[in-house]
Amino acid sequence: MAKQIISQYPRIKALPTKCPACSNPLKVRKLLCQECKTEIEGVFDLPRLAKLSTEDQDFILQFIKASGSLKEMAKLLKLSYPTVRNRLDEVIKRIKDGEENK
Repeated sequence: MAKQIISQYPRIKALPTKCPACSNPLKVRKLLCQECKTEIEGVFDLPRLAKLSTEDQDFILQFIKASGSLKEMAKLLKLSYPTVRNRLDEVIKRIKDGEENK
């Protein structure tokens, strides 16, 4: 089992991505500027990365901050290089699966 990534970012409630009633993907319907109160309505897809779990999002952020170095990620996470490589492969698979299910 992959080690959980602990985020250094304050967590707000996770953005729901599936309908609690039927489990189908949710769409964004309204955007709001809190400063000027401008509202934009429509039907928008969630960004691909927003559809990933918070753990996967945190892993990706750490990977980017490590300049894409699996060796650096292994050191930061105190995991073996193959374990980090496998974790990255799992995230990549979930991203690809999400693209296929559009």
